[in-house]
Amino acid sequence: MPWFVWLLAAAALGAAEFFTLTLVFGLLAGAALVAAVVAGVGIGLLGQLVALGVAAAAGLVVVRPVALRHMVQPPLTREGSDALIGKRAEVIREVTATGGLIKLSGEDWSARALDESQVIPVGALVDVMEIEGATAIVYPRELLP
Repeated sequence: MPWFVWLLAAAALGAAEFFTLTLVFGLLAGAALVAAVVAGVGIGLLGQLVALGVAAAAGLVVVRPVALRHMVQPPLTREGSDALIGKRAEVIREVTATGGLIKLSGEDWSARALDESQVIPVGALVDVMEIEGATAIVYPRELLP
């Protein structure tokens, strides 16, 4: 088989990998490239098929499991003040659009209401929606009257 046919097969398999992201088609495309090199050197069809089979088997049995292990990432852990987003807090000084104070993770934090028209009374439970500097932007856990 001419070497350019293997290159076309490699391109088609590479395109399939682009759309599926399974790593299988990409490894088969690599194997087709190996077969193209073998064909370019002048080895016959049987040698080309053997090269294709060996390269595909090596890719699928050896390379793919290692690559998949490296692709798996641990869950993102938030650190610092970002870890406080989503936490529950208690209002210890009325929170408005301009200021207030909450007890968050055992510490006093300045706070502002997410909804600028809201006034959140002392004792209300709030969720931290974001952190801006040293100020927690909060929203009440239950809608206020």
